[in-house]
Amino acid sequence: MKHILFTLKECDSKLLDDEAFVKEIVAMAADVCRSSLLAINSYKFMPQGVTCVALLAESHISIHTWPEKSLAVCDVFTCGDHTDPQLAVDYMQKMFRSQEIVSNTFIRPIDVPPQQLDSDGAAFALEHV
Repeated sequence: MKHILFTLKECDSKLLDDEAFVKEIVAMAADVCRSSLLAINSYKFMPQGVTCVALLAESHISIHTWPEKSLAVCDVFTCGDHTDPQLAVDYMQKMFRSQEIVSNTFIRPIDVPPQQLDSDGAAFALEHV
């Protein structure tokens, strides 16, 4: 299982505040990373901002936007050899026109010996961008 936590910076603020657009991009990101979308829900904040969560057969995708700061805080968590969450990350970065990304990738093991886990119980830190 791979979990990517990332912040999209210097995005198009109008896109980040468009609930329908955010929801469409999250749904497409699920398809791009070869995951099965089970459900999707979003909420538009006033005066600005959108939160959207996609429930996947393989786990989830989430995004929380701050248009006034031109940024979005996101994660993509998938399991299964057929999925590639990095494809969803790349797609979301492109579609929100992000000029900078900060990203951390974690392996979320099910069958890892205790000596290979960190103090929080996760094997992690594949990469930091």
